[in-house]
Amino acid sequence: THRSASTWGIVGAPLVWVIVFFVIPVIMIAVYSVGGISGLSPNDIEHWTVTPWKDFITSSTYMGGINPFGSGLFWKSIKMSLTVSVVVVLLAYPIGYFLALCVRKLKYVLLLVIIVPFLTSFLLRVLAWKVMLGDRGVVNSALVSLRVLPADQPIEWLLYSQFTVMLVLAYVWIPFVALPIFVSLNNLDRSLLEAASDLGASRLRTFLRVTLPLSAPGLVAAFVFVFIPTIGEFVTPLLVGGTSGYMYGNAIQDLFTRGLDWQSGSVLAMFLLIVVAGLMALFGRYVQVRTVAAD
Repeated sequence: THRSASTWGIVGAPLVWVIVFFVIPVIMIAVYSVGGISGLSPNDIEHWTVTPWKDFITSSTYMGGINPFGSGLFWKSIKMSLTVSVVVVLLAYPIGYFLALCVRKLKYVLLLVIIVPFLTSFLLRVLAWKVMLGDRGVVNSALVSLRVLPADQPIEWLLYSQFTVMLVLAYVWIPFVALPIFVSLNNLDRSLLEAASDLGASRLRTFLRVTLPLSAPGLVAAFVFVFIPTIGEFVTPLLVGGTSGYMYGNAIQDLFTRGLDWQSGSVLAMFLLIVVAGLMALFGRYVQVRTVAAD
């Protein structure tokens, strides 16, 4: 009994926090999306209806059908997040590989050096990209100075485009994605690499047959670490995306703030939550925490 009371005393506070600030809000949004709660915004429709869900599923703006190659905003955000995730993993893997297998004494110092600049304000770093990529920013000014571009013809797609959103998101996530990759590689049994070398395997063959398969859980974890949050990203597209960089998360924000259509916003938010939960369940079958954490 005493042990049970102690357990509940330790678990109680986090459990109450999760229930109050996560479970209850999610339930409220779910009920609101079907009209179980109304009157909180001027555009609410009748009670207990699935009309907002039908409008969302059939909308050419948000879904555009179930075709992932369609022009719906949701599929556009999925493709952008997928592109960012793949690029980030490809760029972060060499960093994790270098720190884990090529550096011995200063690996943690170098890891700290990589992460420290990203402890500054997220908004300041995103706004810095606006300064660099604008029509009169650092990049365009440098190209004009080098006479690569005429002064009156800057590269306009460097800012307020899908490219800009994906570039800034990749910049933001690379250092943090390098962490699970570093941990996965750092926990490799070095004797396996030595055995492959003793058996005559080249460095490339050793990497493809030993290092890469053993670090696969870290790669998948890194991919999920980027893909899940960027699906609902709205701050970065808001600051540097413009109309062409508009994403699914921006639609949810606008419905709750500018449009005052909380019921439709709840539908979009619940759909995103269901998708994220499904992806987490799917990836969770293949990646477990212990596979990417230190023993």
